[in-house]
Amino acid sequence: MLEYQLKQDPNNIKTLSWLGHCAFHAGEYKKASKIYEIILKHEKAPPGTEVHLGCAYFFLGMHNEAKEIAEKGEKSDLQNRLLFHVSHKLGEEKKLMFHHSKLKDTIEDQLCLASMHYLRMHYQEAIDIYKKIILSNKNFVALNIFLALCYYKLDYYDISLQVLQIYLQAHPDSVTAINLAAANKYRLHTPESAQNEIRPILHLLNSETFFGKDLLKHNNVVFKRGQGALQVLPSLIDTIPEAKINIIIFHLKRDDISAAYDIIKNLEPQVAQEYILKAITFTLIGYENKSSEHINEAIELFNLVGESQTECDTISGRQCMASSKFLQQNFEDVLLYLNSIKSFFTEDIIFNFNYSQALIGNHDYKECEESLKYIKGELTESSTYQFCMIKCLINNGKINEADDYLRRLNKKSSYYEKILSLFGNECYRTGQYHAALPVFITLRNINGNSELTSAVRGCCIGIVKMYIEGKISKDEFLNSHEILCNEDDVKSRHALNVIDKWAEDNNIKLF
Repeated sequence: MLEYQLKQDPNNIKTLSWLGHCAFHAGEYKKASKIYEIILKHEKAPPGTEVHLGCAYFFLGMHNEAKEIAEKGEKSDLQNRLLFHVSHKLGEEKKLMFHHSKLKDTIEDQLCLASMHYLRMHYQEAIDIYKKIILSNKNFVALNIFLALCYYKLDYYDISLQVLQIYLQAHPDSVTAINLAAANKYRLHTPESAQNEIRPILHLLNSETFFGKDLLKHNNVVFKRGQGALQVLPSLIDTIPEAKINIIIFHLKRDDISAAYDIIKNLEPQVAQEYILKAITFTLIGYENKSSEHINEAIELFNLVGESQTECDTISGRQCMASSKFLQQNFEDVLLYLNSIKSFFTEDIIFNFNYSQALIGNHDYKECEESLKYIKGELTESSTYQFCMIKCLINNGKINEADDYLRRLNKKSSYYEKILSLFGNECYRTGQYHAALPVFITLRNINGNSELTSAVRGCCIGIVKMYIEGKISKDEFLNSHEILCNEDDVKSRHALNVIDKWAEDNNIKLF
């Protein structure tokens, strides 16, 4: 209608202004900017046109142009709000604070401030503003989406879902709300539950005019556990910020650490998730290449998140501090941070797995053994789990259980020798020489390492001590004596002579 009227009267300022207004609110910012540029050429251009053009430039990403034209316009609340956001985009902190001081207690200005808090990751401050406005304006249902998004960013996924339902009851077909609900369920439950949430709107992927197509394509890949990631996500990097992050996650989940590192090594993190992902990647590459430089950088990245004002009290912030302390082997502090969020992960296998490792590091063997019992599935087949279990059982004095557990392990695994070595060394360290002896003999038979002869000899000597203290039977003592008799190195012969002399002095028959 407006375009038809414009054809009848091309210089009608009122028609042009309305057409610019409609184009802007329809998201056609390029078209809106062209119209406002035409209006400004007229002598009778309405006041505020410069600011309206500045708004169009802003949404086109032309921030310097937006600033220049807006400053030429008349002073108004809208001009101040626009320049407030332009200052943020241009990194002009002093000007940002100046325009901040000019904001009033109107709904428009307060919503502008809330959006700035969100952009600067001050989510709680944004929440406070949204809740205050909603309290006085029950019909502002759409604000519940912004409120839910803030809760999502703070990892309060269950609260985010509750708030989101208020909007979904009024607008059940909202693509934005459905995507956010799915993202919450992805965090709270499983990728499958998130996929079920977006399934009713997947047909929109075939629409050429669907505004949320890229977001839906992205989420569809993530919720399908990365299926089609390398085909879909690269093309979305410029429109969906999380696309690059999820490509990196895809590589990490496939244990392709080098591919993930190649992407993230030159990435300058902007948000907490990017800092965390870079820290994880640097940790993995550091361990893989035995690079203390990468480990130290990972520690610094974890600290930047965990100590930041916006993240220090979030779950991910506490996890970052725990990770930093873990890399520094400060296990007491690791447990301090993990215990502060433990109630959120009562049935989380990964959390319990990490918690168990921290307990081992802090020598809390009894609690660690209990924690390990909550871990099920594939993780129980990992070398880390098996190391932890053996270490716990031995240090808790459950030698027979430890021996039974060792016998059940896969002897063909690539790390079986390391498990045997751990078993023998832990038994030796805890003075349980009778259990360490056969393990060291087995290890020596497997790899022919002559250095293990000293371990065998040490066990035989230790068993004498155990026999004197009444901790083992005479048969076990005699068995170790027979083993020592078959050792032909000088030190073993000397030890045997000393033991034989002691036995003779104490009337102990050795044969």
